[in-house]
Amino acid sequence: MPDHSSFDPRFSQPGHPPATTTEFEGVRSLHLGTSWEQGAMRLSCPDAIELEYVQMMMAWLLFQAASPRHIVQLGLGSAALTKFCYRRFPDARVTAVELNPNVIAICRALFALPPNDARLDVREANALDFVLDRRNHGTVDVLQVDLYDEQARGPVLDSVEFYQGCRDCLRPDGIMTANVFGEVGNYDKNLAAMTDVFDAIAWLPEVHDANIVVIAFKNAPQIDFSLLYERAAGIRRRLNLPAKKWVEGLKEWMRDQQA
Repeated sequence: MPDHSSFDPRFSQPGHPPATTTEFEGVRSLHLGTSWEQGAMRLSCPDAIELEYVQMMMAWLLFQAASPRHIVQLGLGSAALTKFCYRRFPDARVTAVELNPNVIAICRALFALPPNDARLDVREANALDFVLDRRNHGTVDVLQVDLYDEQARGPVLDSVEFYQGCRDCLRPDGIMTANVFGEVGNYDKNLAAMTDVFDAIAWLPEVHDANIVVIAFKNAPQIDFSLLYERAAGIRRRLNLPAKKWVEGLKEWMRDQQA
């Protein structure tokens, strides 16, 4: 069974859910004072992405030929995406927006999140404020959205206003990936809001306790599966991510839409 961490005042600032951890078979998991897993890190590979659905949040790689200049993560989680993008895309700026200071503190102390520097900006802020701020509009190549509270019933931001702000932050060829998890009604609500705002959306088959990753495009791409498989092979070689499964998931999604 996992070993539960003891209460640590460093990660229990009042006014926000406390950040706690469990460890099992070499994997440290993040919790917000409940049993729901908010992220994970394999202790022997702290910069790798451990959870399958979090790996799928990188599916934007299939559609961006150029290296991104600015990657933004809304919701820090265990910092897996933030660390991975910071390490593996050295020419990109990486911004992470997290409302809970306890999450930022525990990621710095126990999840190998490096300090801010010229390329990395982990900031304590509200994701809605970030996407509505006109100074951020048109500045982001990749937006990765994974926003959950301690109850994990559904994304804490799911309105048309929020997703419109996400779209506004993207450059013309920008892509958003978003994790949609929780009670059944949340799927339809979020997908409807994204459909209202984005030029095109697609989603991958659910994994890891019903997480579904949606890919949303500011401007719809032309889908060439032979090119996607070619890119998937390159992603596997360079980044050790199972991108072929993402292409197969997209094919399955297209078949379902046409049925």
